Amino acid sequence: MVIIYSPLIRRLIILHSSSIKHCKVFKLETRTLSLMTWTYDGPYPFTIIYYILFGSTLGIFHLLQIIAYNFFGYSGHKKTVDWMNFFLLRCLSFLGIQILFDKKLNLTVGKPLIIVANHQSSYDIPPIIWYLKKFHPKFISKKKLGKGIPGVSYNLRNGGSVLIDRRRPQEAIKLIKIFAQKVERNKWSAVIFPEGTRSRDGKPKKFHKKGLITLFENIPSAVILPISITNSWRLAQYNYFPIPMGVKITFTSHKPIILGDIGIEKALSQVERVIQGGINLTTLS
Repeated sequence: MVIIYSPLIRRLIILHSSSIKHCKVFKLETRTLSLMTWTYDGPYPFTIIYYILFGSTLGIFHLLQIIAYNFFGYSGHKKTVDWMNFFLLRCLSFLGIQILFDKKLNLTVGKPLIIVANHQSSYDIPPIIWYLKKFHPKFISKKKLGKGIPGVSYNLRNGGSVLIDRRRPQEAIKLIKIFAQKVERNKWSAVIFPEGTRSRDGKPKKFHKKGLITLFENIPSAVILPISITNSWRLAQYNYFPIPMGVKITFTSHKPIILGDIGIEKALSQVERVIQGGINLTTLS
């Protein structure tokens, strides 16, 4: 039996739980103290422990990033970010979540990449950073993510990614152009989720093409790596509380596309078709 005194946690659990057995409310002096006791038959206690581990990892690596960036520059900061994402994946292992990343890639280090993937949850990001770390992945992210998230926001501001405001599309395209030129110059990887927002049920959405076109035009020597992500949407299906246990998430890397060989128009249609065709729709039921 577990006793929860926090009204916030109690409300979250009431919203999602079918495992609550009984609830009592007691008067204590002039204040009301909500006291809830229940027997668990779901993932709630494990999710709470997971978030303690997750939050601790972000907090520790936030401080390490500041030290690494200021004393060791880009190289030290990048290695710190890589290992932060490794430990974030280990936090998921606590919940029995498996990440299967198919990385049998015939790719040359030192050539710019454009990594294009469907988007199902925020957990799409750590596997890409860790498993493709030698290609220096940088992200096109929402501007609001540049503040307030320990570890994550600092990396987005200082690690080479670009932060855009979707409400200002013309400004966003200009920033993506500058970002793309930096990726081309440094032989990094640009990561883009062209659906624009995550799919809440795992079903693929139509790609928005402007961001992709801007990347293709400004990284002409790039190799395009399409990736199909299946099942990470399940981690967010209850708004991240609780997080289901034992989920198997797959990242399927498809045959790289040489942008210079087929041109922008063919690349646009091919990459969308390949990614959407690689999503395992049988897991959505």
